[in-house]
Amino acid sequence: MDSVVAELEGTLLKDNDAFSYFMLVAFEASGLVRFALLLALWPVIRFFDMVGMSDMGFKLMIFVAVAGVARSEIESVARAVLPKFYMDHLDMEAWRVFNSYDKRVVVTKMPKIMVEMFLKEHLRADEVIGTELSFNRFGFATGFVHGDSSNSNSVAERVAKFFDNHPPTLGMASPTTCINSIFQLCKERLHPPFFTTTQTYNHQLLRPLPVIFHDGRLVKRPTPSTSLLILLWMPVGILLAIIRILVGTILPFWAIPHISRIFGGKVIVKGKPPSPPAAGNPGVLFVCTHRTLMDPVVLSSVLRRKIPAVTYSISRLSEILSPIPTVRLTRIRDVDAEKIKSELSAGDLVVCPEGTTCREPFLLRFSALFAELTDRIVPVAMNYRVGFFHATTARGWKGLDPVFFFMNPRPVYEVTFLNQLPFEATCSSGKSPHDVANYVQRILGATLGFECTNFTRKDKYRVLAGNDGTVVSRASVVDQMMKMVKTFKPFIQ
Repeated sequence: MDSVVAELEGTLLKDNDAFSYFMLVAFEASGLVRFALLLALWPVIRFFDMVGMSDMGFKLMIFVAVAGVARSEIESVARAVLPKFYMDHLDMEAWRVFNSYDKRVVVTKMPKIMVEMFLKEHLRADEVIGTELSFNRFGFATGFVHGDSSNSNSVAERVAKFFDNHPPTLGMASPTTCINSIFQLCKERLHPPFFTTTQTYNHQLLRPLPVIFHDGRLVKRPTPSTSLLILLWMPVGILLAIIRILVGTILPFWAIPHISRIFGGKVIVKGKPPSPPAAGNPGVLFVCTHRTLMDPVVLSSVLRRKIPAVTYSISRLSEILSPIPTVRLTRIRDVDAEKIKSELSAGDLVVCPEGTTCREPFLLRFSALFAELTDRIVPVAMNYRVGFFHATTARGWKGLDPVFFFMNPRPVYEVTFLNQLPFEATCSSGKSPHDVANYVQRILGATLGFECTNFTRKDKYRVLAGNDGTVVSRASVVDQMMKMVKTFKPFIQ
């Protein structure tokens, strides 16, 4: 059986500097203060590298980034945030060589908890050898490590043990790696840059498992220069967000597209928007892709009239700040259907049948409920571009989503109106609601250049937050507590 041992930093990943990944952990698992502290220590870490004490600098990074952070928070960031940034800086040629072998091992200087999920699930590694973070009995990181992967003899022993003392077929590492003793065990050795052959291409899948769901507020990998720029922009961004939100809630809708340009916002409109419904006629159902919480608001500003939006599980703060009416769904099919029918009888309505946002160029499965309720369906392809901060979250406080969106220097929205669905493409022609929903998903995906998937809202929240995204009401919590009391009452007595 052919086997390979590959170094992560500088081999599978293009960059051998792990500083930005620890900055992500500091920001997402702890907050802005730790983020700023780690950035302030970057010159010290670089000094250690320059004088040949890189191990000391690496341990300092680990300590500052995770000391006192709960294990669950670190695991959450490793599952929901880091894979996106690893994937963006993956050397595809190196991965194709790595993936062409039957047994695959990765050696890394980073703590195993930060990389294991990504390497095993996305790069199909069989084993990950890295440092282990120490945790106290309460589940908080001490900031210290054991099983140091910078100790070449220790790592070589662990690699040899995994392969039962049989030499691996290939070792992949940068020429400057400090763990050459491992790769001396290998029959062959390769250094970057890597080149793949046709046989290697056809061995297995050509690309690793894509990252469809990811969380975290930062758009760009926080290198030292980018991190400094983010910190300097923060006060300006907060002030700018407050002004933008106030402008959007106070001014009439017809003025918002003109005023938004003054404050750096931009909306690109493609296609021809439909005219408002005549008095007494049912409204149009705008079926939109769901990119951020701002989708229905931007659509209303383009149409220059307040169109109610169907919502679920948005924060009360977002509802208060919303300049358009919102219709909160219950996830009870019959009740929601009646709500939507009632709103459509009074005028236009906006719905996002994905049920949740997706940042990557993928569309989640569309709920078919909208197709059952009307034949006047206008698909609208929504997309956006931001520079610093994402305007969606699964793990954080959703009430800050519009604030983070407006904190970006130049947020851009693209709104593409498609033609209203013809009669033969609706349920009235005999098509099933699922066929109509899938058809709308496909044409919207084709318009945006996105890939259609069967993933749902629950799939996203299970990956990112470890739950199904269901909002539990106070009444249901009380019911659950009463059931628990009844269950344990005999034991208490």
